[in-house]
Amino acid sequence: MSLIPIRPEAQAAQAERRDAARNRQLLLSAARELVEECGVDGLTMASLAGRAGVGKGTVFRRFGSRAGLMMSLLSDAEAQFQDRFMFGPPPLGPGAPATERLTAVGAERIVWILEYGDLARAADASAYNRFDVPAAVLWRRHLELLLREAGVTADPWLMAGALAATLEPERILHAVRLHGVAPDRLIESWRELASRVVQPA
Repeated sequence: MSLIPIRPEAQAAQAERRDAARNRQLLLSAARELVEECGVDGLTMASLAGRAGVGKGTVFRRFGSRAGLMMSLLSDAEAQFQDRFMFGPPPLGPGAPATERLTAVGAERIVWILEYGDLARAADASAYNRFDVPAAVLWRRHLELLLREAGVTADPWLMAGALAATLEPERILHAVRLHGVAPDRLIESWRELASRVVQPA
């Protein structure tokens, strides 16, 4: 006797979701190829549709906007960074004093921006994307918790936002590319800033 699903429509919907996920991965692979060839600024919804052999409407339905596409391309790198500061070894992860963790997380974020900053800059196309998407909220919340743990009482939430602003991708990339600021200098500046915030003179 053959097995007949109790709800065949659920099985069909599941297969459709698998197809959608597979098509999404194909589009992301094509987008990564275009970034390698043309850079982030050269990646458009039209060029992705052409590379993937689909209509532009399909790309918009899948990602919503160019910023949505950039956020999808950035997702794995952002998740890996989050995993390192939440669960990785100290001083970036748990187990080190809060001040050391604050210094380490900023230094690591600078390194991360130098690798993924163009995607992050392109994803920050709206105030919502910049401040209110879950990844941005988690990042500022982490800074706030470290400040609280380090004993900062002068409105740690606002202080975390101010510190996060110094690490915005556009600012970091501008300093490196237009002013020739070396990564080591950026990291040392962050270390000095973090120490002054936690232990003001």
